[in-house]
Amino acid sequence: MDTLKKVPLFAGLDNRELQQIADSLRERRFHAGDTVTQEGAGGVGFFVVEDGEAAVTVGGQERGTIGPGDYFGEIALINESPRTATITARTDMVCYGMTPWDFRPLVETNSAIAWKLLTAMAEKMK
Repeated sequence: MDTLKKVPLFAGLDNRELQQIADSLRERRFHAGDTVTQEGAGGVGFFVVEDGEAAVTVGGQERGTIGPGDYFGEIALINESPRTATITARTDMVCYGMTPWDFRPLVETNSAIAWKLLTAMAEKMK
């Protein structure tokens, strides 16, 4: 839960709601050099980075770096759209992931979480 508290997407959630999100996440480990997501590939997961660093590339051009507290793939939770970037682990990484089939029942049964996440996603799109 400590990692989730640092994620802007979850900033509006209370401790009980954060625990519900945490219970839906699964640990994923990637080794340095692993492709975490591939641009254009189907997207079926959202990830929060707990430890490690990765490069973000779009069209073969490096666009940034992600590290602890960063997240990606939130749109894939809703529409399973293709990935918009390739993410390659620079170091060994520990991430926590959630799939749409874990996310959907969570928001369908908890409108407060759904609304807070929708608001946070809209803010990020500005």
